[in-house]
Amino acid sequence: MKIKRLILCLLWLLAALAWQPAALAQAAAAAPAASEPARSLPPLTQYSAKGADSCLECHDDETVAYSAGAIFKTKHGHQGDKRSPFGAKGLQCEACHGPGAQHSAKGSKKKLSINSFKAGSYLSVEVRNQACLGCHEGGTRTGWHAGAHERNAVACTDCHRIHQPQGDPVMTRTTEAAVCLTCHKNQTAAFQMPSSHPVRQGLMSCSGCHSPHGSTAPAMLVKATLNQTCYSCHAEKRGPVLWEHQPVTEDCALCHAPHGSVRPALLSSSPPLLCQQCHSRAGHPSVARTSKSLPGGSSGGAIFTIAGSCTNCHVQVHGSNHPSGSKLMR
Repeated sequence: MKIKRLILCLLWLLAALAWQPAALAQAAAAAPAASEPARSLPPLTQYSAKGADSCLECHDDETVAYSAGAIFKTKHGHQGDKRSPFGAKGLQCEACHGPGAQHSAKGSKKKLSINSFKAGSYLSVEVRNQACLGCHEGGTRTGWHAGAHERNAVACTDCHRIHQPQGDPVMTRTTEAAVCLTCHKNQTAAFQMPSSHPVRQGLMSCSGCHSPHGSTAPAMLVKATLNQTCYSCHAEKRGPVLWEHQPVTEDCALCHAPHGSVRPALLSSSPPLLCQQCHSRAGHPSVARTSKSLPGGSSGGAIFTIAGSCTNCHVQVHGSNHPSGSKLMR
């Protein structure tokens, strides 16, 4: 009887010893993550191993507003140009968007670690713009820090779209104005007036007069003064002339509204009121005219109020070279 009890105890002991390693192995297999160290992501400053191929694995979609492949239709994607991001030894997409190893790593939740150039980016406008200005620092862009766009925190990508299938709209004369007028609402209304520069018809662009990347001139003009800018097209008004009209040599905007007007020739006011802002009303030729001077009125002098008003006689308002043209009448 004692022998049977001893044998039974030994069997229980062997069973317990055999079960313990199996239980430990099962527990280890059930929770491998507890014993393995957490997988670390690449540093934020590390570039991806496959360059643009890493980007195109995900960013291969194409819409009306975005196309990853559109970059290869521009100078940015020119492989034969060493200055291009895709040139020899170039950083490709990461030349502009920054190191992308962490952004493209599997399991990465830091999708904002890349410079997306979007308005909601964690990077400031100044940092986003530096990616562009680092290369585009010459020419007209030397005045960027003196311009109103920089002072108002306008990002380069607020105007430029290099990933659009149809190309960058602001780089084409016929579509440039639509980009500018999304912000400049007053000018949008002015270009709809009866007398305006042919911007909405696509015959002129905003950059024909203004330097969008900054200028030391007023209103970011392409020339040092407004008159010099106007003379770029209206060379016949430049002079010199024998008999000058002082407002012409001083500032074209004294008489003209450059973006548009409800009056002919972009005049800021209608004659004779425009002329009488400077010329004294004490006697002819600057008698103050009222509605009574209109045809059928009680007072004479309709010639001074109808048609061209003062310019019915003083036709050379921009200056005269005639020996007898001191009154700008010939």
